[in-house]
Amino acid sequence: MNFGAMVSKDEASDILEAQAHIWKHSFSYVNSMSLNCIIELGIPDAIYKYGKPMSLSILASTLFINSEKIQSLSRLMRIVAQSGFFYAEKYIAQDGNEEEVYQLTKVGQLLLKENPLSMIPFLSKTLIEKRVKFQSSHGSTTWEFANHKQEFKEHFNEAMASDSMLIAACLFYNSDEINFGKRLFEGLNSLVDVGGGTGTMTKAIASACPQLSCICFDLPHVVAGLKNYTNVTFFGGDMFKAIPQADAVLLKCVLHNWEDKECVKILKLCKEAISNSNTGGKVIIIDIVTGHQIENHKLLEVQLFFDLQMMALTRGKERNESEWNKLFVDAGFSEYKITSKLGARSIIELYP
Repeated sequence: MNFGAMVSKDEASDILEAQAHIWKHSFSYVNSMSLNCIIELGIPDAIYKYGKPMSLSILASTLFINSEKIQSLSRLMRIVAQSGFFYAEKYIAQDGNEEEVYQLTKVGQLLLKENPLSMIPFLSKTLIEKRVKFQSSHGSTTWEFANHKQEFKEHFNEAMASDSMLIAACLFYNSDEINFGKRLFEGLNSLVDVGGGTGTMTKAIASACPQLSCICFDLPHVVAGLKNYTNVTFFGGDMFKAIPQADAVLLKCVLHNWEDKECVKILKLCKEAISNSNTGGKVIIIDIVTGHQIENHKLLEVQLFFDLQMMALTRGKERNESEWNKLFVDAGFSEYKITSKLGARSIIELYP
């Protein structure tokens, strides 16, 4: 192509498509700003409590929005509806005027404050990360920063807990997936959840699989003061030094935070932890395997977004199957199986 010259019809089409692509990425921050705005205004909860499709005028009245700002509210709702958080449809009012009405989509339901699977804590964590920009200004990792910022630590723990509830729901409480979730832990008598935080995932597994004796393992200051639960024990330690013995070790969203050499060290200790298992033992990894059986462009894009987040906030990264395989071989494992059942993330069963 000769830049600066007139272009053909086909070239013009290509250029306009390229321009739109660049605009999409240039203005992508608008989506996150809009998402933050509807959460702070309480729009998802307002529509949910109304119980039926809600008009713009009633929404504005419910939120005590000045009538002069209704047009701005309309424009905000248009973009979040386009992004899939609400359904928008035309409605003829009793006075004969046409107006837009809104109701929640399944995506929007995850923005309800009282939803036990709400993603609001995760979004709050992300917003705080953006505000503090801690890596560039403090030269520290997520974990080092969290140790000095109580607000971030609390939001981070809430985010991980809400994510664990969502994963557990997909594994155990969805009728289509219940057999897989239980089959994943079938034949096991004990489990250690490494980096288990405040125990949300550990408790969910213990409840679904009462035959398991579970340990929630994390740093001493993380589990300090937490009370043991039915077949769940909290245990403090350092995953880089030793991991408690069990039939299985769970690593949920742990390894993507670390460099390869650190992952290999963790995996070797996991292998030692299951070495005395009478069931053969395995390591269960819940993490992203980039591009694995992904045909949905949106999911692949999310995987890549997470990879950039790992680059900015930790020393880790998201890995493809080849990169995962190298870690497993270097750590001395002989076999693995990947199951794609968690959207952008996969379940890896790793055997010695």
